[in-house]
Amino acid sequence: MSEFRLTQISDTHLARRRPTLTANFEAIAEHIDATRPDLVLNSGDVAFDGPTSRGDLEFAKSLHAALPVECRYLPGNHDIGDNPTAVGTPPTQPATEEHCDAFRAIIGEDRWRFEAAGWCFIGLNSLIMNTGLSSESEQFDWLASQLGNVAGKPVALFLHKPLFLNLPDDAELAETAIRYVPQPARARLIEMFGAVDWRLVGSGHVHQRHDFTFGRVRHVWAPSAGFIIPDDKQDLIGIKETGIVEYRFRPDSFEVRHVRAKGQVDISLDALLAEMAAG
Repeated sequence: MSEFRLTQISDTHLARRRPTLTANFEAIAEHIDATRPDLVLNSGDVAFDGPTSRGDLEFAKSLHAALPVECRYLPGNHDIGDNPTAVGTPPTQPATEEHCDAFRAIIGEDRWRFEAAGWCFIGLNSLIMNTGLSSESEQFDWLASQLGNVAGKPVALFLHKPLFLNLPDDAELAETAIRYVPQPARARLIEMFGAVDWRLVGSGHVHQRHDFTFGRVRHVWAPSAGFIIPDDKQDLIGIKETGIVEYRFRPDSFEVRHVRAKGQVDISLDALLAEMAAG
């Protein structure tokens, strides 16, 4: 395969009781049907509330299963719970092995590796990092074995949470620590990927479109496919809009295209909360 096209969607937050979010996903589904990429990747927060409603996970999977192309997935905090950080209060809904098991049983693998168009693609579960769960150490051991045989291929990493905001050693602040892969797991990841030809990291989680390069690595934050968070609830970092990201990989190169599917609308979190309050 000399070319590989991947469409990344993120933060779909799907649930049968949230029809406005389903409508945005349906707009994306029509776009995917028209463009037919080789793979669709949902980089997390697939469901609205996976830890307390397996029905949300099942509904989300049914919508993805209806897409006309293969899908892969990564878990987000709304799928399996969140990870603790060195600062700030512990998450009210922590990631657990039970939640990870449910995600894998209903949605699919929470970590993976495959090769296409001369590239090595690796997906990781970022929500178990810094938890002390047995699956965290198992994932790091698995990652070491995968990175040990990439055979010089360029590597693309995908995960739910961005690695950092501006610099790898950004200080963790209590009010923003949950946005990024926590330390010390972040430093360990960066060290491990520093041993290979690492070119790209794609993430989601922040509900803002952002795209920057640090060193040789391009960091692409996919916006939420579902809704935006207003400025009074979240500071502005990139672009607040719903959308998706399209990638085109060729041997030793790649292109990124930031896209908004026809029919996608910028649902505000405020409007979503009002809808929830109304029942």
